[in-house]
Order: sequence, then C-alpha cells, then structure tokens
Amino acid sequence: MQKESQNDYYVPAEDSFFLADYLENKQGRSALDIGTGSGIIAKTLSKNFSLVVATDINIFALKKAHEVIDNCICCNAADALRYSFDLIVCNLPYLPSDELRDLAVDGLHNGVDIPSMIIKSAIPRIIRWQADISYILSCRL
Repeated sequence: MQKESQNDYYVPAEDSFFLADYLENKQGRSALDIGTGSGIIAKTLSKNFSLVVATDINIFALKKAHEVIDNCICCNAADALRYSFDLIVCNLPYLPSDELRDLAVDGLHNGVDIPSMIIKSAIPRIIRWQADISYILSCRL
C-alpha cells in the first residue's frame, strides 16, 4: 500500500495486485474501473470483458492508463457516464486524512468520505440491480 502516489498516478501496490487477482476470472460485456491510476485493473478486466472503460480525475493517471487501455475518460468517479455496466470496480482511496492532498490515496474523514462519494456515483451505472456490490475498506498505518 502506498501512503502517497508517485509519478503523478497511483503505482500498483499490494492492494492493486490483490484486486487484479480477484478480478481475473470475472466475465461480462462491460466493466468500469473508477480511479484507474496506472490502468492495471482495467487491463486485467479487458481480458474477459468486451468493453472496459477507465476513469480517473487525474489526467496524468489517464495518460499512463492509456498505455494499456483505450477507453479512458477524465471525470469524477462515474459522474460523466450515462452507460450501465455489468461490473464496476474501484481501488478506493481510503487513507484517513484531514485534507485532500493526494487524490490517489486520501479518503478524508476516517478514510470513508471519498469512497462514499465514489460509491454513490457508481451505483446508478450498475446494469443489474440484483448484482452484488462489494468493496474493501481497510487501512493500517
């Protein structure tokens, strides 16, 4: 886990690899990776989904992600999208912080303010309302 982003985007760390491993056998028509960072999760999804869209609020992260995924959109979470997806994933920025200094890792109050905003943005984009919504929110500093 990184305590701050490097190279203008979140460099894949243990949490990224854990999520990629968990997702490598998921299948469907369309997937959305919110806060894609380096694009490692979007790249993993592209093996089993015909459409993968990667979003990030950081244009420098999207430039890096575009090296491995074509559909990159600069926006806040899923706010700019009007498409419904079979799967939505996000390696949430969950570190507790008093102020938002690093978009890739700071989750604000108790590490939940930013993740809550992202989840609220994503929920209307899920194609099947009976689908499971799972997320991991953990920090140990």
